[in-house]
Amino acid sequence: MARSDPTGDVSEARRRLPDRATISRWTTPDGWPLRRFDWPATGTRGRIMVQGGRGDFIEKYLETFAHFHGLGWQVTAFDWRGQGGSGRLSRDANVGHATDFAPWIADLAALWAQWRGEGTGPAVLLGHSMGGYLALRAMAEGAVTPDAAILVAPMLGLKAPMGARFGAAIARWMAARGDPARAAWKTNERPGGLANRAALLTGDAARYADELWWHDAEPTLRLGPPSWSWLAQAFAGTLALEADPRLATLRVPTLMLVADRDRLVDARAAIRVATRLPDAELVRFGPESAHEILRERDAVRDRAFAAIDAFLDAKAPVTE
Repeated sequence: MARSDPTGDVSEARRRLPDRATISRWTTPDGWPLRRFDWPATGTRGRIMVQGGRGDFIEKYLETFAHFHGLGWQVTAFDWRGQGGSGRLSRDANVGHATDFAPWIADLAALWAQWRGEGTGPAVLLGHSMGGYLALRAMAEGAVTPDAAILVAPMLGLKAPMGARFGAAIARWMAARGDPARAAWKTNERPGGLANRAALLTGDAARYADELWWHDAEPTLRLGPPSWSWLAQAFAGTLALEADPRLATLRVPTLMLVADRDRLVDARAAIRVATRLPDAELVRFGPESAHEILRERDAVRDRAFAAIDAFLDAKAPVTE
């Protein structure tokens, strides 16, 4: 893969692997090969593991990685099992499928345990959307214990026209009739055309175009709609996590960034969860932000990263 040119413009940097960063394969305890990204630190700030959402892949977050790396953080990420460059869980490579989210928790826990032993300093977990749900669930289950956690537009509830419980019932009914791995709809995160998808994700046309550029450059990274089984698991999992009594005893300092007008996940559910966490800070964005807060226009991103940096300075300071 091509390397970045530090003299190039920002959009070019978002479309090239940084110098000294590596893409490798990490094998889970059950033998699944995960595609892994590592960018060694130039400083001693600490280490951060960044996890994307459903359908995401490492390259979407190169700009986010660069922010942390520029502050001295070592950055690690991986593509979730069944998406990006980590294989597929369905015969149809375009469908994001899952019969159970537990293997994703196990994958995160196994890599986290090894990764945490690979270095020193504060160890931080950042999860966006589905990655935010998985991060919080893993913390609640005791599978990972980061020094601090950042949940960005976390999938702690799904948008559904008739409410989450009715949506869950429909997803279960559809998954039980026919092939549960079949696509829940034709394209994208929700039913609708490409323009609709762009509006769901970000108001920054250039950053949205970066994802499409990577799809063209590396077609194997592309993932389309979820399966009915994935939807059923997502509804059930988010409802269960919101009701989990372990949230009230979770001591990991947590920053949650929420877009109030998010049309992909339920911001209200995330806000309810934030109020139950003993050590949580909540930062809310209005109509200026869609779902991908860290891939939004500069004004939104600048505010988001200012909040993240201040939170980490307070909750995960440099250790001597």
